[in-house]
Amino acid sequence: MFARLSTYQGSPVPAEGEVSAHSEAIVRQVQDVPGFRGVYYLVDRATGVAKSLTLWDDERTMMDSEEQAARIREQTAQREGQRIVSVERFEVGFSHLQP
Repeated sequence: MFARLSTYQGSPVPAEGEVSAHSEAIVRQVQDVPGFRGVYYLVDRATGVAKSLTLWDDERTMMDSEEQAARIREQTAQREGQRIVSVERFEVGFSHLQP
């Protein structure tokens, strides 16, 4: 499995601020991309730093999704008033989620 980690910088998010308002729309855009396995969106409300982690079957399917991912990243950052700081790619060494 492979992962793409995108980092964004925006304004701090108040405790009562919504961070998942557009999550369904974003998931709809990527869920049918071949090789897509899942997504996490991480937010540090105090600093305004956010990260999206997408998971892919393998390196090939992750790389094949680059163009679409870049478009979604740009649209999301613009809508949320963020700038894209970095995009990194990794092989997943292991994963574990409690049931």
